[in-house]
Amino acid sequence: MATELKRYQQSRSLHFLTFSCYRRQPFLSTAPAREAFEIELERVRHWYGMFVSGYVVMPEHVHLLVSEPERKTLAIAIQMLKQIVSRKLRPAPERRFWQVRYYDLPVWSERKRIEKLRYIHRNPVTRGLVARPEDWEWSSFLAWSQGHRGRVEVESQWTARERERMGLNITVVKREAAAAPTLPLPKQER
Repeated sequence: MATELKRYQQSRSLHFLTFSCYRRQPFLSTAPAREAFEIELERVRHWYGMFVSGYVVMPEHVHLLVSEPERKTLAIAIQMLKQIVSRKLRPAPERRFWQVRYYDLPVWSERKRIEKLRYIHRNPVTRGLVARPEDWEWSSFLAWSQGHRGRVEVESQWTARERERMGLNITVVKREAAAAPTLPLPKQER
């Protein structure tokens, strides 16, 4: 008897997601395929208002650590991501690109968040694809360790500092130029 898949959405938590290529085929084994996935992840992140805390694109699967989106549900955002990537990358003779479902684990604590980030970043090393996490270009490791801006905006201590600086500068400008009501403000100040 099959058990019902339980999703904890709209729980205001991070989600550790894993989804695989159809029958674990290595459809993401080339650099251009992994880069195309990253580009679409960033597009979907922006469209739906999600935060990406961590990710890795492996040859036959993907791990994400993401927030729930501001617009729509996480399930819809992931469905859109998978559909777009499938349309762009599915090899001609194949009928499917992704397995139908995805694994979703709510991340409730800081300890669990760090555990999942470490798992994500060590995955290419564990699989023997590279010697060190920083050698795998298609993950959030460099964003976390060095503040590197990649194809996907990653929520880390670096992006938090950058936003603080942006907010501080805008606050100073607003005080000095009170006659500038058309000044674009960050979303949280609107």
